[in-house]
Amino acid sequence: MLDFRMESFLAVCRHMNYTRAAEELNLTQPAVSQHIRWLEERYGAPLFHYANRRLTLTPAGQLLRTAATTVLHDDGQLKRRMQQTLHTPQDLRFGATPTVGMHMVPGPLAAYHRRYPEAGVYLKVDNTRALCQALDQGELDFAIVEGYVRKQDYDSMLYRSEPYLPVCAAHYPFEQEPSRLADLLGETLLVREPGSGGREILERSLKRSNLDVSDFRGLLEIGDMNVLKQMLLLGCGVAFLYRAAVSEELARGRLRALHLEDVQERNDITFIWRKGSVFADHYRSLFRMLRPDSGEA
Repeated sequence: MLDFRMESFLAVCRHMNYTRAAEELNLTQPAVSQHIRWLEERYGAPLFHYANRRLTLTPAGQLLRTAATTVLHDDGQLKRRMQQTLHTPQDLRFGATPTVGMHMVPGPLAAYHRRYPEAGVYLKVDNTRALCQALDQGELDFAIVEGYVRKQDYDSMLYRSEPYLPVCAAHYPFEQEPSRLADLLGETLLVREPGSGGREILERSLKRSNLDVSDFRGLLEIGDMNVLKQMLLLGCGVAFLYRAAVSEELARGRLRALHLEDVQERNDITFIWRKGSVFADHYRSLFRMLRPDSGEA
């Protein structure tokens, strides 16, 4: 169980404001301040730094936030496990980014269900940022994501390494067949919303070439993967997607991959949980059961 003073600390971390933290907790601001002072005395280090009317975490505060968030997460997991009988299969509460949720995890998840038909399953499909927030808040036990995560906050295992391809409709009307990334700048780019793993990977790739999504002639931000693919099939522009997300369309000749000399991306999809969790061995066991080659193809 998380100490009430630690709850005040995490509230201040969320808002970076003592007044808003106090409002969230239904406490007075002096009470919250007293809790923070107690923690600073307990650990012998300042947790926040205030300068230029802005509150920030000190290195010690960052360390405590990571540890406290893990404790909060594990407390929820412990409560759920204690409420189950020893003979009841472990329920799954996890998240997956859209490409993983739609194209990679269904087979392993079906195999898990056949093995443990009485186990409950809750799968949240969302972007990497939202899944990490849900994980931190204890809503999820683990997640399988395609974006970058803070290594100081999460332990991880490589779930799959997947090619990241520039694609377009099979008969997309280029004025001249593109051979380099810069050749696509005259086209409309279809891209996921900020916070998605695929968006972040694309932005990092473009940055290596001193480019940005805003450099394309047009930009369509689409939060739903199915809608994005439909717009792509209708010839609305070009997109960068994992091969697993478009393998069926490529095989049927509805989409085609563009072969660019300066783009050969391959990115890791990772299985993550809160760093330092006491349930780490359990998550490693679930990883082995949910790995890509554990289910039906």
